[in-house]
Amino acid sequence: MEHLSYAYGTNHFDQASELQAVLKHLWPASGDHWEDLRQFGALAGQELYEASYHIDHDAPPVLVAHDLDGNRIDRVRLSPAERQALAATAWITQPPYRGEGWLYHYALLYLLADPGLGCILTITGQTAYALHKYATVAIPQADAIKDALLSGKAWGATWMTESQGGSDLGANQTVARQSGDVWLLTGDKYFASGAGLTDYAITTARPESGRPGPKGLALFLLPRLTREGTLNFHVRRLKDKSATRAVPSGEVELNGSEAYLIGQADQGIYYTLENLTVSRLANAVVAMGIGKKAQLEVIQRVVRRQSFGHVLETHPLIRRDLTDLTVRSAAGLTLAFYGVQKFDGAWGDRPPYSGRYHLARFVTHLAKSRTADHAAAMTALSMELFGGLGFLEEYGVARWHREALITPIWEGPSNIQALDFLETVKRQRAHQAFLSEIVPMLDHAGTPEAQYARVQLERHLERLATLEGREAEWYAKESLTAVADAAQVALLYDMARSQGEPYAHLAELYSIRFLRHREYPFAVDQEANLWGGGWR
Repeated sequence: MEHLSYAYGTNHFDQASELQAVLKHLWPASGDHWEDLRQFGALAGQELYEASYHIDHDAPPVLVAHDLDGNRIDRVRLSPAERQALAATAWITQPPYRGEGWLYHYALLYLLADPGLGCILTITGQTAYALHKYATVAIPQADAIKDALLSGKAWGATWMTESQGGSDLGANQTVARQSGDVWLLTGDKYFASGAGLTDYAITTARPESGRPGPKGLALFLLPRLTREGTLNFHVRRLKDKSATRAVPSGEVELNGSEAYLIGQADQGIYYTLENLTVSRLANAVVAMGIGKKAQLEVIQRVVRRQSFGHVLETHPLIRRDLTDLTVRSAAGLTLAFYGVQKFDGAWGDRPPYSGRYHLARFVTHLAKSRTADHAAAMTALSMELFGGLGFLEEYGVARWHREALITPIWEGPSNIQALDFLETVKRQRAHQAFLSEIVPMLDHAGTPEAQYARVQLERHLERLATLEGREAEWYAKESLTAVADAAQVALLYDMARSQGEPYAHLAELYSIRFLRHREYPFAVDQEANLWGGGWR
């Protein structure tokens, strides 16, 4: 692997100056976990880095339909490398339930930054989350199941998507019929990540008496085995995906499958959206982690490769591109962890939710959508900076662009994020709490770029708040992007208060490039600490 990747064998926490700064700023207690993060950074840069490459290239999960006796088992065979990687990372789902908070969990997920392995951990954590908050006595051994999920003894999944609806959960057709102590589910789940690996899934279904649309959905716990120990559902096939190959994604058939109601039937859509918030934040954090992995490869490439008689990093256009990687990396990560911080303070809320929970949802939509843009752009640019080698699958950098391309799609593409973002503005008025936090950051900075960011922020939110119907939807995605960009400017300025002047400079550069849509100023050509990766 050392011949295929520059980033391999390095400590990814030691190289993640952006992560260190964000944790210091948003999570004062992070110092208590610094050594654990450093140890995990070493693991992420070596054993896990090599394992994820091997799984992607050589050893993805394989579906085994029957055992030696001819029994239908629908189980995946994992490579030893993947089993070892999952055993080494299963614990990162535990911190929120040990009182250590979501920032610790997501910091570890950022360092891992493999969306295949990360998906397995996230959907397992989401299953534990639903049981932790909403399991009732109707679910046998709910606490034991949660403990098994959090310890890596069992794996979870979130099966919501159906072929006829995709992100439109209201179009789901899976039906639930109560039969004594259990419910019997019938229907198909079309994009079921964890298929063949999962021991317990949470899934949506519509009770026979349920109303149409999303509010008629209930949430259920679906075990792999029935009470008699027989197979409870069938895996039709695994998907042939461009990336995220470590997580087996397939099609699952439910034919009178036994399941247990989670919480109240008429609250199922709210439980489901809560779980989506957990995974959308994971999507945002991992998107920036993927971008960082590609950046680590590039930083070493440009000091080794020569072009036109000079080392690559001496060329102005290369420095401009390196600047773009640095600015996007710092800004996107700040927004993602601001969303995590908001969620960390509100995740105990239940329906009907408080204003702080609606604020967490509002920020999550900003983070999920914009970090996906950053990841796709950063990894594409990284491939380009490698030249022809960047397009060869045998080397480390090519995979990161493939991995990044799922981040705009998973857990709702940008159009869905825009619609949900619009809903938090129109119905919950969450933008008012958001402005009360973000505007003072910009006012405190007091620079022309901060003032411009405030104008853009208020203009777009005022427009969304006043427009109605189809016209509001038409502008929702543009406004989401602009609000997210203004928020990143504000958050970078706020970071400067505790982490130093370089963050104020990054705020100005971000505003120039993404709010004013102008090129980075040429003066940055001489700022080696910034574009060279050592800006802090």
